[in-house]
Amino acid sequence: MSATRTGAPADPAVAAAPPGPVAGTPAPAPRLADAAGTLTGAALTRRVLAAAAELRERGVAPGDRVLVKGDNCVDYVVALLALMHLDASLVPVDHRQSAADGRFAARRARARWLLTGEAAAADFPGEHVLAYPGLGTGHAPPDGDVDLTAWFARADAVVLWSSGTTGPPKGIVKSGRAVHDNTRRTITAMGYRADDVLAPLLPFSHQYGLSVVLLWWLAGCTLAVTPYQRLDVALAQAAGHGVTAVDAAPSTYHSLLGVVRRRPELRAALSRVRVWGVGGAPLPAPLAEAFPQALGRPLLDGYGLTELGNVALATPDVPTGCGRPLPGVEVRIVRPDGEPAAPGELGEIEVLSPGLMEGHLLDDGTLAPVPRGWYATADLGRLDAEGHLYVVGRNQAVHRSGFTLYPENLERKAEACGRQVKALAVEDLRRGCTLHFVVADPDGGSPAQWRGRMAPHLAEYEQPNAVHVVDRFPLSANGKTDTAALRRMVGVGAAPGAA
Repeated sequence: MSATRTGAPADPAVAAAPPGPVAGTPAPAPRLADAAGTLTGAALTRRVLAAAAELRERGVAPGDRVLVKGDNCVDYVVALLALMHLDASLVPVDHRQSAADGRFAARRARARWLLTGEAAAADFPGEHVLAYPGLGTGHAPPDGDVDLTAWFARADAVVLWSSGTTGPPKGIVKSGRAVHDNTRRTITAMGYRADDVLAPLLPFSHQYGLSVVLLWWLAGCTLAVTPYQRLDVALAQAAGHGVTAVDAAPSTYHSLLGVVRRRPELRAALSRVRVWGVGGAPLPAPLAEAFPQALGRPLLDGYGLTELGNVALATPDVPTGCGRPLPGVEVRIVRPDGEPAAPGELGEIEVLSPGLMEGHLLDDGTLAPVPRGWYATADLGRLDAEGHLYVVGRNQAVHRSGFTLYPENLERKAEACGRQVKALAVEDLRRGCTLHFVVADPDGGSPAQWRGRMAPHLAEYEQPNAVHVVDRFPLSANGKTDTAALRRMVGVGAAPGAA
């Protein structure tokens, strides 16, 4: 037996997709590694098929929605593959979420099962709670291969969740076809090979981390599962496995630089890494500048959304901005008046991609489909003359003294001062809004010092009304700056238009 991957059925809508494995055709065997060892080939297949057999015996059936709640580990990855093999609909949720959020996700997704790594789950019917640690242990696996063909054809293969930064999280339904297609395009764009070793420093329960798991499976390479929340241990383990590709949020890379400074021996141990992928939040300019000086290679920025998957990726050969759009994906920039933006001009990013979601879940768990075609992302960015995408952030304009300003664009400019900056807008009846700039400075520089360093990089009408200095920015569960917590930290009121 071998861990054979299978492709999705032919679909004329994705005819431009790069070629992938055909159902039943052998491909390089993926390898799954952690501190205890490596599973490969027949051993990995047996683990997945045994787990699937136990789930089937417990009553999990094709089409069942299964809430999966847990942290990264080999058993978690095996459970995901077993559910895909069974053609279940995956509903991954963050293991750190509250019981109330778990109930919300289960109710909204109409999940029939909870597969969890926790000892108890009082918020879910007991007869429908299953544990993934040790799943399949003691079960004789059936003959055959791990087959994801049916799952890749499923219209609701996975339900993911928006970040919830602008309201309650939305359940985003992705088809297996869209997921498969986007993963194949990513492999082609980045040139992943069977000899690559991926060590994502991300939770697999979120879009970014789950996409790396699928990329590993389809590329047939090695996935190193590490304790990503203990960064020094994770990096040492990844280096021990011969890591060649790392993916993480900007906040993790900030911490990684600190680890490498404290443990310089890790720099040589990580010398095989050819891809340092970054995503999940805008890449601060100071971090982008500091990283290659410390590690010898640039951070490769990318742009994607839960609703679309990966859209554009910088590559080792062309590490410019967020790179060019993936093969078969189109991006355009639209000005506020609806006209196409000129090269270099800011506007809203719109995307045409086969990776588009099916729709959002409504309160009753039914699907609100989205129209096919160009998708308005509500993100602000620009394309240069060579087609490289640069993403500023959310397209959330504020108005001050007759000027229209974009706080996240101001952040990118202000970061030329050498530190990460957040621009917080506060409603002001006379001016329209006031702007409070917050600088992350562990060395404790004064607000006046940082105001002076930022001033040359901002127009007169872009200057902050106030500057605050904090040791570091608070982070949400997905590694992004927790803006609400930051506002409370510095005593700044709600954003304009907030309820």
